[in-house]
Amino acid sequence: MKRREFLNLLALGGFGLVASSSWVRASDDEGGVLSALYPVPTNTGITGSIVIVGGGMAGATLAKYLRLWGGTGVNVTLIEKAPSYTSNIMSNTVLNGQRTVGSLAYAYSTLTGHYGVNLIQGAVTAIDAGARTVTCKTGAGTTTVDYGRLVLAPGLQFDLMPGMASLDQYDTDVPHAWQAGPQTSLLRSQLQAMPNGANVVITIPKAPYRCPPGPYERACVIADWLKANKPSSKVVVLDANADILVEKDNFAAAYAGLHGYKVDYRSGCTVTNVAVASKTVTYSQGLNTDLAVTAGVLNPIPPQRAPQFLMDAGLLNSSPDSNGVNRFAGVDVLSYQSTVAGKSDIHIIGDASHTTQPKAGHVANQEAKTCADAILRLLQGQSPETNIVTNSACFTPITEKTATWLSAVYQYDRTSGTMKASTENGGGQPFAAHAATTDNYEQMLKWFDTLMADSFA
Repeated sequence: MKRREFLNLLALGGFGLVASSSWVRASDDEGGVLSALYPVPTNTGITGSIVIVGGGMAGATLAKYLRLWGGTGVNVTLIEKAPSYTSNIMSNTVLNGQRTVGSLAYAYSTLTGHYGVNLIQGAVTAIDAGARTVTCKTGAGTTTVDYGRLVLAPGLQFDLMPGMASLDQYDTDVPHAWQAGPQTSLLRSQLQAMPNGANVVITIPKAPYRCPPGPYERACVIADWLKANKPSSKVVVLDANADILVEKDNFAAAYAGLHGYKVDYRSGCTVTNVAVASKTVTYSQGLNTDLAVTAGVLNPIPPQRAPQFLMDAGLLNSSPDSNGVNRFAGVDVLSYQSTVAGKSDIHIIGDASHTTQPKAGHVANQEAKTCADAILRLLQGQSPETNIVTNSACFTPITEKTATWLSAVYQYDRTSGTMKASTENGGGQPFAAHAATTDNYEQMLKWFDTLMADSFA
């Protein structure tokens, strides 16, 4: 696959549903010179009440396309605790100063003002599947919302690393920055303040976790920045996985010095203790135990799971960890309905669900469109479409001027009931760029803008 081909795959997701919409020209809210064509939801005859929890890549895309494809008779309520969404994609470039956190913020004003999505700013505290209600805490108190169908797109919850005393330590001392925002800014400021000669230590959890290329990308971006700003420092990566999970050739070449920096990459590392005060990580690697490394800046990327309220609602039934605890929600990938008995009117999309597809922003966008199409079919008494194809595409900055890319196509397999990497796509393997180039970096910027517009504009 050529690098430009999968840019066009962002539009995938109609799945045979004919959207009824007209088009108007709308100026931007700031009164600038730019304008764009926005589709306007019209009356399709479809009716229903959908509540969506979580306004990230999955939830925002779903809210938009339910209204766009379903029309004005589909009542869509989005519950999100933050006033805007901060993109995790491209957030590693905040660490080298190329972007600010504010440049990654996306408002919900187009979803509400143009597409007619109802927005409640609040945090969900409980789900009552029997009563079909969601309870959330807002600035005004506690609110209970009724639903016909509920879609959960809440993102992830981060666990403590061994030895840590409180989740607050991620916010104040050792930021994971795996949820873009204040921790990203904190990690950036720590890098700037770190003495030349001190090292950055990044830990990577066992898969599955959000964005498989992300930690390897972060090591490259930071190492490239260190080369110019703190040349006596280096990046040490402690990976719990047996090897680099994706783009192995590109990352291995980068770590070995292809771009003028080196990364000390160590695979198969099990972290046994994180001493926050001294920023010392104790770990084992194979038969070697009680190994330790001390950081100038410690970036522990922790194990991840679906938020607690999904567990409280009895929706977690897939991907048990080493302690036998289920971490994610099992779903039917034709509709993203829960596979828990009696809860088929609840759908789970994005990082909290368990599928064979990566946990990544582009995949969340694709899952949302699949789910939107399925819900609208179900509201009309139809079965979900079975000819489902999705695309996982991402670009990866390797230096401040070069990037690589990775793409895989997934197709629904009727025998296993799962999304399988297409055998036409390199024998079921993802396609990756042959090398990091400046042209890829320019394409990355276009891909990012296109994807974010598809979800929020």
